[in-house]
Amino acid sequence: MKRKFIISVFAWLLAMPLCLFAQVPSVVDKSDVAASSPNLERPEQAIVDSNFVVSLLTCSPGQELYELYGHTALRVCNQAYGLDEVFNYGAFSFEQPHFVARFVLGRCDYMVVSQSLQSFLYEYARRGSSVTEQVLNLLPVEAQELSLALLENIKPQNCVYRYNIFRNNCTIKARDMIEAHVRGEVRYPAYASRNTFRTILHEYTRGHEWAREGNDFLLGASVDTAIYERDEMFAPEYMMHYADSAFIDAGPYGMRPLVSATNILLPTDPDRAAAEADKLPSIPFSPRAMGWGLLLLGLLIACYEVVRSRLMWPVDAVLMTLQGIVGVLLVFMALLSEHPGVGSNWQVWVFNPLPLFFLPFVVKADIKRERSVYHAFACVWLLSFVVLNGLFPQHFSSMMLPLALLLLSRAVVHLLVYKRWSSV
Repeated sequence: MKRKFIISVFAWLLAMPLCLFAQVPSVVDKSDVAASSPNLERPEQAIVDSNFVVSLLTCSPGQELYELYGHTALRVCNQAYGLDEVFNYGAFSFEQPHFVARFVLGRCDYMVVSQSLQSFLYEYARRGSSVTEQVLNLLPVEAQELSLALLENIKPQNCVYRYNIFRNNCTIKARDMIEAHVRGEVRYPAYASRNTFRTILHEYTRGHEWAREGNDFLLGASVDTAIYERDEMFAPEYMMHYADSAFIDAGPYGMRPLVSATNILLPTDPDRAAAEADKLPSIPFSPRAMGWGLLLLGLLIACYEVVRSRLMWPVDAVLMTLQGIVGVLLVFMALLSEHPGVGSNWQVWVFNPLPLFFLPFVVKADIKRERSVYHAFACVWLLSFVVLNGLFPQHFSSMMLPLALLLLSRAVVHLLVYKRWSSV
């Protein structure tokens, strides 16, 4: 029982920062998916119903961690059937077997569900977000085929897909469904400037420093390479802007804009958004301030140790334990998780499991006032990171440099105290 409890706690510690990767999830019971399907009599494929209208819906970001990047959905309207449904690819169920473990490992399955437009707008009105509708300029046969495909998608046997924040999220699924049902090819505008996945994440976490720190801590060098237009479409508002200037190339039948009209279904409510923000717990200091503050405290302790020629082993025990635990998390994610971007993290140079192995020997040596070879090794390893960190092909978290200097200071102070011991 105790072992299961420890494993559960470890899994939740991993899952907490990973919630930054989720995009406005709707928690559903999978048994309710079939019930959510609109009661629509499907017309025969040979008969084209010109009453279908399909729209791309884009919801602006909210204040919660999983709301920071916004959301995308598809709206299907057919007045002849009294149909006005939103198809949402951002739903998941906690009833999935081993949900937490699967989420940590990047093997989380999401679902597409449908809901009425009224209930969809109500969810976003509560948090003050806007909802923008882009009516797609589809031929009647295209709109009908896309609508029927969405209705087919929400069946229980078809509704589940493997979620990936950059390659297969709610926005990408909506884009791919549109592209799969147009008679031609969707052509998007090209831009000279190049983003990376990280710069886009930073754009949406501006003002949420701890959320940004979580992203920068977990994501490695692979999210710092230049991406192209289709890659940028993982972000809902980017997809909206691309769709606005996109064309459907139908070959000999000419080209037509992808979007025929844009409507604001729900305007932004700044007062409501501010009220939602005020409900969230706040941390009074930034990650950067915390990192440099810990370094300053560590340097003060180091000065005391050098002056008194004594080593405070509890400080080493705490720092090496935390360093090793964080290292275990990073190595675990790099080796076992399928989350994109976590397998190329150069921060394992500083945070890795080695300190946990050396910890008992270091503490024993501190107590007995003996030398430990670990600190000479750590000094070289950490100093090389501090000197070379600007050359790594990765943007590090803002706490990484001060924390690396803090750990380096522990190695240096041991070498200085050892020297004073030998001179006595």
